Amino acid sequence: MSETLRVCALYPDLMNIYADRGNIAVLRARCEWRGLGFELSASGMNERLDPRGADLFYMGGGQDRDQALVAQDMVDTKRESLHEAAASGAVVLAVCGGYQLLGHSYHLGGQELPGIGLVDLYTVREEGPRLIGNCAIEADLGTGPRIVAGFENHGGRTYLGAGEQPLGRVLNGFGNNGKDGFEGVHRDNVIGTYLHGPLLPKNVWLADRLIEIALGIELAPLDDIMEEAAHMSARRAAGVA
Repeated sequence: MSETLRVCALYPDLMNIYADRGNIAVLRARCEWRGLGFELSASGMNERLDPRGADLFYMGGGQDRDQALVAQDMVDTKRESLHEAAASGAVVLAVCGGYQLLGHSYHLGGQELPGIGLVDLYTVREEGPRLIGNCAIEADLGTGPRIVAGFENHGGRTYLGAGEQPLGRVLNGFGNNGKDGFEGVHRDNVIGTYLHGPLLPKNVWLADRLIEIALGIELAPLDDIMEEAAHMSARRAAGVA
């Protein structure tokens, strides 16, 4: 059991348009406040990935042009390593554009972006408005149902394969495609979601749970008065009391 959380950020210079670095900042703070170590590395374009070099691999969202740049490189330089990392129990957390690239493909107009096939899903840019607004879902990461609140802004509609489980049930908002009532994907320690704002500052319980899963430990509680207030504010914004 390691007492240091090792996080690897994938394409942090390109996939970070929704203040996604705030997610990493929260993971660092939650570790340091408990006396746990924290190490951050990065893997960008044309860089191979060590599947055992991190306990948690993180990828945020990006503009369509940046996502197109990243997609093929991710397949070429990181696909096999991420499959190996996930199979060995590492946590993989991907948000918005990063989430879309966890699946098989993203059909974007006349262009098809390849995914790494870590989970069985595909995304299509369909006719209709972008799915934008505050969103709340009910999710269970092994400690009972909890509410995850955030903000979604995506033009793609994501569809899960028959054997995949969503991250949660939509309480308010659009979710994966605005049709089936589900949001995100959750397979073992792999999590994909459209929720940002960013995600973990609004849901510190989720940050703690990811640390527990990644390190195989149980965390002591913290005094989270201000963090809980932020969570409640995000819930109210999403229309969930």
